[in-house]
Amino acid sequence: MAEDWRLSLSFSDRLAETSKIAKAYKTAHPECNGPESSKVAKASEETARKDALTLKEYRELCAKTVQSLLMSAHNKPVEDKHIHEHVFPNLPYSGVQIGRYVNAQHYRDGLFSEVFSAIDPNISNDGTENRRRQVALKITTPEMEKPPHDSKREARILLVAKGDHIIPLLETFHQAGGRLVLVFPFMPFGLDTLLHHGDQIMAATRRSILRDIFSGLDHLHGLGIIHRDIKPSNILLSSPTGPAYISDFGTAWSPSDPTSESPDEKILEVGTTCYRPPEILFGHQAYTSKLDMWASGCVVAQVVCLGGRTLFDAGDLGSELALIKSIFETMGTPNLDVWPEAKDLPDWGKMNFAQYPGKSWEDILPGAEEDAVDLVRKLIVYESGRRLNANEALQHKYLKQSD
Repeated sequence: MAEDWRLSLSFSDRLAETSKIAKAYKTAHPECNGPESSKVAKASEETARKDALTLKEYRELCAKTVQSLLMSAHNKPVEDKHIHEHVFPNLPYSGVQIGRYVNAQHYRDGLFSEVFSAIDPNISNDGTENRRRQVALKITTPEMEKPPHDSKREARILLVAKGDHIIPLLETFHQAGGRLVLVFPFMPFGLDTLLHHGDQIMAATRRSILRDIFSGLDHLHGLGIIHRDIKPSNILLSSPTGPAYISDFGTAWSPSDPTSESPDEKILEVGTTCYRPPEILFGHQAYTSKLDMWASGCVVAQVVCLGGRTLFDAGDLGSELALIKSIFETMGTPNLDVWPEAKDLPDWGKMNFAQYPGKSWEDILPGAEEDAVDLVRKLIVYESGRRLNANEALQHKYLKQSD
């Protein structure tokens, strides 16, 4: 009888307890990121579920975890505000010299990096006039990075992955303090920014940007490389109409790189919240480049219809359970007929999910072109082997339309 209460524990109940723990963990550890707090919360909730003998005891164990985290936050001494910063904690945001680049301006922050923009002091002659190009300086501290982040591997992969729609790596150099600097051409536009003005993007521009993305992915996948973090902010553009370049290879995987995981034991903590595919949410470590195709399908949905809204919602904390619920509510709860590979996923069958019927694609992408909806439909597929590959996406009728 001890298992009966677990079988009746609803998905929504577990999600609610996990969310409470994640929020408390974030309060106790403000330096952590969303995925980390979500991972800890999920593990704590699972421990409570396994250890409790009754539903009441389960709720009490979860409540004690929350209380313990909040108490630790209350009793935590004030610490140096720079202790968790990875690079240049006291560096001013402008007028910085980084290597041979002077007057560098702070541009943005990453999880394990800071990006500055600067003018290359070397004058290049294009045959008609002398020009100084603007560059982006990505400053990292490899020793501070946590897997799957690896800026040294990023540089190696970029050298192998040179292509028309892959952000070019111009050079790398080291600085004091174990810092590694990666230098790229400065791209003034990101797809994420453009999507917030989605209604102003011409249809021809939408298709052109998507062709560039799939062309870049086709090139990468042909080399066996999986990007593992395709999302709008990692698609950079030299102008509002393109061309577009795939950027940020900090978590990329390559079969030929010595520090990449083995093919059947790839790390699961990859991708960004609502762009993560279902197979890694259920523990599939032998995932393939079809991981990128699911993420690209999410991007296509935004480009052709949703704009700044995402196709799926992982909640404020980026919870895996919230993301699973969002996918199931949108696509329908899958069974083994729809998703045959699920039977071999380590975490499949551990929970009872509500049986959501799913929505029609016309409701998911209201007002989108029929061919555009068809492209998304063929990328957002539970069974990873049934998703279009990048070359097939390039040949899809939506992207073959003349502009």
